[in-house]
Amino acid sequence: MAGAGAGDVLAALDKEFPRPEDFLALLSPAATPYLENMARRAHDLTLQYFGRAVQLFTPLYLSNVCTNQCRYCGYSAKNRQRRRHLSLEEACVEARAIADTGLQHILLLTGDARKLSSPEYIADIARAVRPLFASVGVEVYSMTEEEYGLLVSAGVDGMTMFQETYTAELYAWLHPVGPKRDYAFRLAAPERAARAGMRSLGVGALLGLESFEQDAFATGLHAWWLQRIFPGVEVSVSVPRICPHEGEFTAPHAVDDIHFVQYITALRCFLPRAGITCSTRESPFMRDHVVPLGVTRVSAGVSTSVGGRVTRTDGDHGQFEMADNRSVEEMRTSLAGIGYQAVVKDWEDMTGFCPV
Repeated sequence: MAGAGAGDVLAALDKEFPRPEDFLALLSPAATPYLENMARRAHDLTLQYFGRAVQLFTPLYLSNVCTNQCRYCGYSAKNRQRRRHLSLEEACVEARAIADTGLQHILLLTGDARKLSSPEYIADIARAVRPLFASVGVEVYSMTEEEYGLLVSAGVDGMTMFQETYTAELYAWLHPVGPKRDYAFRLAAPERAARAGMRSLGVGALLGLESFEQDAFATGLHAWWLQRIFPGVEVSVSVPRICPHEGEFTAPHAVDDIHFVQYITALRCFLPRAGITCSTRESPFMRDHVVPLGVTRVSAGVSTSVGGRVTRTDGDHGQFEMADNRSVEEMRTSLAGIGYQAVVKDWEDMTGFCPV
């Protein structure tokens, strides 16, 4: 909010149902002196809507073959790294290794190479591993509504789609080659997924590509719009900061810790019912400290390499460098130490259930 002042920030914190302009005030420089107030409000709202439960999940990387040349991504087709694509059998081996840790929520990830990692390929893997888990989500390339419907029929119940940046001109420069270059098609992907029957949607921007206020505000507004259009669908926001990876790219707008905390607390105040996900891009110290401020979902036992647990290939350094390498049990212990409960399952598919 251009010219937002202390009064705007305090008024936003006092509202039960903040409007977009209030969210913008909470992201503005005027909010910096009131971070403690924001933290208290965010903490209270998190306890009210989520209690002390934090969901654990982990990603399963299926393929790092990609046709895009995104300037900031370790999977860029221009980067010289070992490429790997799991077979159905290999994916099942990896899934069983994850299930053995007790986790019940997984996220399937691939690069953008539709001929190799086709919707049918992803659906086949989802169908095969679904009996092992309560929830299978995807973080893959943008699909049509019909393709999302195919995934839903295979047991996929959620999707995450990072817009990366919401500034169209910057987006075009960051994605010079490949199907991901289509800004509008990617932007509308969560809507298509919801119409296809996905029960949960995740959105996010890669923090550091654009100015803090610009992408933070646009991400929150996107989630707010999805909640209003699809009131029966779970909507969550991921808060990834760009970190080191294969290739050469320096974040033009690096987000420091103060702004990172400001973003999380502003999101919680604006979207009290939305989940907030914090990945292993952040350190154990940071992840433990932002849970009481609004984060409701964290990954554990993570590998960003294709396979990565049983079938890892030497030379695969993963999509990005992780800052938090804690196992599932270590994450459980850490959360318990700060008074929170690690939840491995918070969803049961009752499709076809008929009570007697």
